[in-house]
Amino acid sequence: MSRKIIIDKYQGNTNYSVHVIDSFGQEHHLGYLGITFHTFTEIDVLAEKIWSNEVKQEIDSMSLAISNCIELDKKAGLHFTDSRGNHRDGLD
Repeated sequence: MSRKIIIDKYQGNTNYSVHVIDSFGQEHHLGYLGITFHTFTEIDVLAEKIWSNEVKQEIDSMSLAISNCIELDKKAGLHFTDSRGNHRDGLD
């Protein structure tokens, strides 16, 4: 898998969501940033730091159980999220 930096619009044209993907395909969220020339330099430095220390993370049993429950909810039609990933299933 290739390494990537993904910058997506978050709110209007002022804030962006920044993700770095390592060679194992693991996604690291750097935060919601206002993009300037200096921000791009900071993003590059943080990405290089992540890539120089990458380790394939093991999936623990709790995470696996939670992801299985989410898949069951999706199949049953109980899993609803809005455009930002917030849960809107009425169970909160």
